[in-house]
Amino acid sequence: MNLNDNVLLADIGNTYFHVYDGTHVEHLLYEDALVKYQDKVLYYISVNHHLGAQIEKVVLWKNISSLISIEGEYETMGVDRKALCISHHSGVFIDAGSAITVDVVEKGVYMGGFILPGLKAYVESYKSISSVLDIVLNKELKLEHLPITTKDGISYGIIASIKALIDQQREGKTLYFTGGDGKFLSSFFEEVIYDEMLVFNGMQQAIMNKG
Repeated sequence: MNLNDNVLLADIGNTYFHVYDGTHVEHLLYEDALVKYQDKVLYYISVNHHLGAQIEKVVLWKNISSLISIEGEYETMGVDRKALCISHHSGVFIDAGSAITVDVVEKGVYMGGFILPGLKAYVESYKSISSVLDIVLNKELKLEHLPITTKDGISYGIIASIKALIDQQREGKTLYFTGGDGKFLSSFFEEVIYDEMLVFNGMQQAIMNKG
């Protein structure tokens, strides 16, 4: 399988259809992506099983999930997480989307990881406890001081707990962030890399190595 400038790459997630056209990444609703790209050659990976049958009918699209692998992976590991983890040889990889996945790789070997709710899911969980806790996350929050409002208290509880779990796994490794909330979360750490291309970089490597 050859990779050239005319081939589109797609990462089909639980919420959006992410497409890389060789220049930039576009985030689309599923219906819009199908209309826009059904006549284009496109290589994709998908974690959205509900769309499987519909996507497989598109003649010019090819599922490359079978090409994506990393030493140490487990059977039910999402293909998007595997692609993310092979984008660099070592590091802690955080994909902050509908869920937040945190995975550790050392010298090309998957060491393990964990999954947290996404920021939206965290906020919704507080709302389900009480209407008093129905807030909008404060994205201007600073962690240096304890909060004195409900909004900031919830925001602090969410962000500080996520940060603490990630810091436990760092041990001098580079932190790589991606995903819709990745840039925001990365701002709470020092010396990190945010790159929305990480999954696509992993896809490209898999295609070139096994093509």
